[in-house]
Amino acid sequence: MKKKLISALLCSAMVITMLAGCGSGDSGNTDTGSTSAANDTQDTADTSTADTDNAGAGETASSDEPCEIYMFISSPEYADAMNELIEAYKEVAPNVTINYETTQNDYPTLLKAKLNSGDVPDIFSSTSGKEIDVYKEYSYDLTGQPLQSTIQDSVADAMKSPSDGTGLYGIAIKGNYFGMVYNKAIFDECGITEFPKTLSEFEAACETISAAGYQPITTGFNEWWVFKHVWQHFLDAAAANAGEDVATLVAKLEKGEAKVEDYPELYDNFFHFIDLAVKYGDDKPLETALDGEESAFGTGKAAMVLGQGAWIEADVLSIDPDLQIGFNGYPVSDNPAQCQVISGSDQALHVYNDSKVLQPTLDFVNWWYTSDYGTAWFNDVAGVVPPINSTQESEFAIIKQGDELTASAGAAPLGICYSTDSWHQTFGEIIQSYIAGSIDKDAACASIDAQWQEIDGAE
Repeated sequence: MKKKLISALLCSAMVITMLAGCGSGDSGNTDTGSTSAANDTQDTADTSTADTDNAGAGETASSDEPCEIYMFISSPEYADAMNELIEAYKEVAPNVTINYETTQNDYPTLLKAKLNSGDVPDIFSSTSGKEIDVYKEYSYDLTGQPLQSTIQDSVADAMKSPSDGTGLYGIAIKGNYFGMVYNKAIFDECGITEFPKTLSEFEAACETISAAGYQPITTGFNEWWVFKHVWQHFLDAAAANAGEDVATLVAKLEKGEAKVEDYPELYDNFFHFIDLAVKYGDDKPLETALDGEESAFGTGKAAMVLGQGAWIEADVLSIDPDLQIGFNGYPVSDNPAQCQVISGSDQALHVYNDSKVLQPTLDFVNWWYTSDYGTAWFNDVAGVVPPINSTQESEFAIIKQGDELTASAGAAPLGICYSTDSWHQTFGEIIQSYIAGSIDKDAACASIDAQWQEIDGAE
C-alpha cells in the first residue's frame, strides 16, 4: 500500500459510508472521501452478541439500524491504511458510517477539549501505559470480547490499568519497533561496514558521510512526537546505568525526586546527539516534518532518518523501490550493547464506554481483530508489527530487521508509555526551543524538570 505523505496539522477527515448497523452518533466535522474497494467480505466473527453490560452505556443503537461511528485518533501516517480497513468493513456492515478524523499536532489538547465538551469520540487514542489510567473513566473494558483471544499478551498488558493491573481498556493499531532507519547503500559507498553503536562512532560516521557529499541525517524536528521517539532510547540507558527500571526513573523525575542533570545519558548524551543532528541534518530542522524526512531519505539525499520506523517504509519505497533500507538502535553512550531497538505497543485505541453506538463500535473492533481481512491488515496493508498473535511473516525490511535485532541483542523497554502525551508534547516544544537557540541546555533541563512535575506529577 502506498501511504500519502502527511505534513498538515490536521489531516482531512474521511467519511466512509458503510451500509450496516447502528443509530446516530456524534460525527464531528469531516469531509467526504473514498478509499480503494476491498475484496474480502468474510469472517465477521460473532460480535453482534458482544457483552455490553459492564459499560453502563444506557440505550445504545441496535445492530439493524443505520448508524455513525466517530473515530478520532492520532497517527495520520496510517490514514490510508485506516481508510482501507474502513472500506473493507463497508462490505461487512453496509449500514455503518465511520467518520474518521486524524491529526498529530495538538492531539492531546484537542481530545481533552472534546471530552470536556461532551463531544466524546466513539473511538479515540492515547499513549498506552500511564494514559490508560488518564482516560480510564471514558474507556470500555474490553475484557471478554472476542478480540481478547487474538491480542498479544504483551500488548494486552500495555492496555491494562497501571494502577491495579486489571482490565483491557484499549487495542492497538500496531506493535512497533523504534530505532534509526538508514540507507545501506550510502553506508557501503562511504566504507561504513557496521552501523555506529556508540556516540563517538556515530559522530565519526556523520563526518564521513558528509565528506562523501551526502546529508548524514534528516530529523523531522518540526514534529513534537519525533523527540519522544528519540528521547526514550536515552531514557532507557539512563535507567540501566543507574540500576533502575524505566518506570522507577520516570516516577522519580515526575515527582521531583530526581533531575535530568543527575543522569549523564540525558544531560550530556541526549543533548550532544541533538546537537549532532542539527549540525549534520536538515538546513531548516524546525521546518522539516514527516514528508520532508521521507523525501530526503527516499531520494537518497540523506543517509539516516530520526524518530521514524516501519510506518515510513511504503512511502520511501514508492519514491525509490530499490532503496536498501537498514534499521538499528540509537547510539546512546559509549557502550555498544546499549544500541538497541525498542519494541512494544505505544498507542491505545479506546472505545467510549457511554457511546450511543457502543454495540456497533464493539462489532467493528472485534471484526478488525478476528476476521481474516482484519488480522491480515496489519502486515499486508499497514505494514506494522502485528499486535495480534500471528504466524504471518512481514515483507517489510524494518520489521524483519527489528525481529532479528530483538532475537540477537534483545530490545530496550518502551519508555514512552510511562509518560502522557501532554507531557511528551511539552517536552518536544522545549527541545524545539533549544534547537532554535532561545534557551540553552541548562534552561531546557530546568524546564523539563518543572514541566514533568507539573503535568505528569499531578496526574
